Amino acid sequence: MSTTPLVAFPDVEAAVTGYLRGQLDPGVTVGTEWPEDLAQHLPVVAVSRGGGGTYTRLVLDQPTLDIDVLAADKATAHDLVQQVRGLIFAAEGLALGDARVARVEDTSLIWLPDPTTALPRYVLVMSLRVRRA
Repeated sequence: MSTTPLVAFPDVEAAVTGYLRGQLDPGVTVGTEWPEDLAQHLPVVAVSRGGGGTYTRLVLDQPTLDIDVLAADKATAHDLVQQVRGLIFAAEGLALGDARVARVEDTSLIWLPDPTTALPRYVLVMSLRVRRA
């Protein structure tokens, strides 16, 4: 029998989407997936865990978040992705629900219009270090 304690890290997608919903304009659709009728719900911020693993065994999780920001035009998408980026940086040290954010780093920000719909899209990749609050 193992003596290693069971550690359940917080759901970082739920923590970050909940935080962003409370900070962004109510007209922004925030979730973990794109809505079915995407063009009817713009602007959209979709947060998904794209990878990562533990940073400090049994203490810190280090998820990588892929954040899609879509809007009706490039300028709006740009302004919104910069706002999202700033808000996530500002979350360092905060408890977002059951997740305490210990560190935030950005990995990349790229302009990548959606190939299916041609909607303007930026993809922001950020890494966090989180533990249960």
